[in-house]
Amino acid sequence: MDWGTVTTEDLIEALKEVDWSSPPRPLNEFFSKFTLPRSSNKWNSRLKCNLYYYRTNYFLMIMFILGLGFLRRPLAIVAALSTALTIAFLNDSFAGTFSERVTRTVRRFSPHLAAKMRPQITPVLRGRPSSKRAIYICGRPRWAVVLAFSAVSFLLWFVSCGLLTLLWALTAGLLATIAHASFRTPNLKARLNTFREEFRAVWRNYSDM
Repeated sequence: MDWGTVTTEDLIEALKEVDWSSPPRPLNEFFSKFTLPRSSNKWNSRLKCNLYYYRTNYFLMIMFILGLGFLRRPLAIVAALSTALTIAFLNDSFAGTFSERVTRTVRRFSPHLAAKMRPQITPVLRGRPSSKRAIYICGRPRWAVVLAFSAVSFLLWFVSCGLLTLLWALTAGLLATIAHASFRTPNLKARLNTFREEFRAVWRNYSDM
């Protein structure tokens, strides 16, 4: 895959749809080899490849930096977790897995309530969905859940007075992510993993037809 031809919109869409439940890459691989990119095109390609391949590592690294920034603010840690969950809901795979596990847990205590948490059925015309499949979380549209969690997160940040600390921690986390993605040399394993996930995506689209 030529990452130089991948647009920012394509990368964001891929990060939304890809499975985030996979464990992070080992630290000895994450901090293995660093080199300077030979050109701006090489840097652009390397940045996108590493952001996609080490996505889980970067997410955990940013959460770790946020945790260090809020050691003395327990409420801010709750706000950070709520914010992380809100962002994670934007990923299709995580949203579906989260909704399924919560529904299974609720079914043990209240089958009637669990039945109401099932996602709505998308109408199908001529063997294909009438529109892009809508994502539901616990029976509610994803946008409504994200909006609710965003409001709760903002309220927690406001009450904890940690907005400035949040800004500095996020800036440090994003700078560390960009620095690592810029200088970490993509290995053969990263390229093979990308090709494998591309094949899975194509096969999934073919099977849905």
